[in-house]
Amino acid sequence: MLLVAGREIRTQVRTKGFLVGLVVTVVLIVGITLAPKLLGGPDSYTIGLVSSQKLDVPDGGDIEIEWRSYSDEAAARRAVLDEDVDAALVGNTRVLSDGKIDDQLGLILQSAHREAQIQSAGVRTTPLSMESIGGDTRYDETRSQLAFMLVLILFMLVVGTPMMVAMGVVEEKGSRIVEILLTSVRPWQLLGGKVLGLGVVGLINLAVVLVAGLGAAFASGLAVDFPPGMAGIVAGIVVWFVLGYAFFAAVAAALASLISRQEEVGNVLTPMTMTMFASYAVAFYAAKEPTSLVATIVSYVPPFSSMVMPVRATAAEIPVWEVLVSGVLMAVAVAGTVVFAARVYERAVLRTGARVRLSEVVRSR
Repeated sequence: MLLVAGREIRTQVRTKGFLVGLVVTVVLIVGITLAPKLLGGPDSYTIGLVSSQKLDVPDGGDIEIEWRSYSDEAAARRAVLDEDVDAALVGNTRVLSDGKIDDQLGLILQSAHREAQIQSAGVRTTPLSMESIGGDTRYDETRSQLAFMLVLILFMLVVGTPMMVAMGVVEEKGSRIVEILLTSVRPWQLLGGKVLGLGVVGLINLAVVLVAGLGAAFASGLAVDFPPGMAGIVAGIVVWFVLGYAFFAAVAAALASLISRQEEVGNVLTPMTMTMFASYAVAFYAAKEPTSLVATIVSYVPPFSSMVMPVRATAAEIPVWEVLVSGVLMAVAVAGTVVFAARVYERAVLRTGARVRLSEVVRSR
């Protein structure tokens, strides 16, 4: 079985399609990770001053303001048009900008100007004291964003990798190479090696995606918003991928062993792909509503739980016992499916020609 697995790994990782797909995946993940920062506007602004005083800018988080003084309005206008400054404050009454001013900068200047007028009138203001009486919601937005990305990653890998298993089974059966292979190895060894080898390939893809995403997050500074326990979240993603892949790969191999032509792969895998899309739909919903009744119930039902539970655990703080119960149920489902798939594969893989009925294979001895 290990020899078969090694052959599958070497065959896949040496192809140009695998390498190109890996590069494209990394680019997409890094782009998605950096998009909020790149599209969220600048972290600092440069403001020109003409016969004006620096405004006492209120707390703007990570926003920094640089002030530059100009002798007259004409010089400030040139600086704005040359993009030396983002805007210019003239006479403490007007703001010059090249086109529509950035929304965030406009809000900052308006707030600072209003505060300056209030203070000049001798009125003292005190900010409201904010106190949360509920749970810690500081990481809710970050958790939700991570959950949405996880849905896409799991769907891409859990759908794509079992499909490779199915195509490999059909290719070997259609070319009748499987007949030669089974003279040296047992059916369960051939099937197990194929599932194991392509599973390692899937783990390589997952590892690259996680490393690229986390690396981009740390490089851009977005990692400071990560919720506590990220190591556990990442480990959970790997475990749930293995469970989900093992289930769907076994199903794909069993169904693919019923046919001899690759043109029939789509039709024979329809029940499995419909189940995958249903899992994706519920997982996408769970990323937004992780504590809803639907998401909670489905996260215990195999094979849907392989996508829904890791998304729930990422989007919200889920009790450990819920994750463990769901994991045990999924592991039992995987074991049963693997045993059933091995029997179907052994009985059907040598039957060439017309498509074999699953019911006929199950009843045969």
